[in-house]
Amino acid sequence: MIRIAPRRTAAPAARRARGVSLIEIIIVIVLIAVMSLLAAGAMTGGFKGMQLRSAAKEVASQLRYTRTRAIATGQTQRFVIQPRTHRWQAPEGRHGEIPSEVRVSFIGARQTRPSPDEGAILFFADGASTGGRVRLERDTAAFNVDVAWLTGEVKLVRPESP
Repeated sequence: MIRIAPRRTAAPAARRARGVSLIEIIIVIVLIAVMSLLAAGAMTGGFKGMQLRSAAKEVASQLRYTRTRAIATGQTQRFVIQPRTHRWQAPEGRHGEIPSEVRVSFIGARQTRPSPDEGAILFFADGASTGGRVRLERDTAAFNVDVAWLTGEVKLVRPESP
């Protein structure tokens, strides 16, 4: 005679899947996102640092554009900056503003200034320039946009101390 063993049923607790619920997964993803944002903000200086860096890159870009236009057209081109009103102007109607929270100063040749409240850097057909520096500062951070007078090279430099 063949005996069939009675079927054993698992206990209710053992039947449940051992895993992670959807809510637990969502909580972990949210925590990772928050930590990533905090880390990115700490490494880049936060919104204020990004605003300063963006303004400095824009000024450097427009100075490079002005130099390129001088070389391409064979004519002297002028980049004008107004530190008091936080405005700049480049060739071919290009113009823009620097955020009011950013302090702006200019050092350059006095002879090229359109007015006492403005600074200007001239770029010549051979790429040379009158040279100068646009300094952008916010809180304890700063960027210098330096233009070499002999070569017209534009450099974006972060000084050690503002």
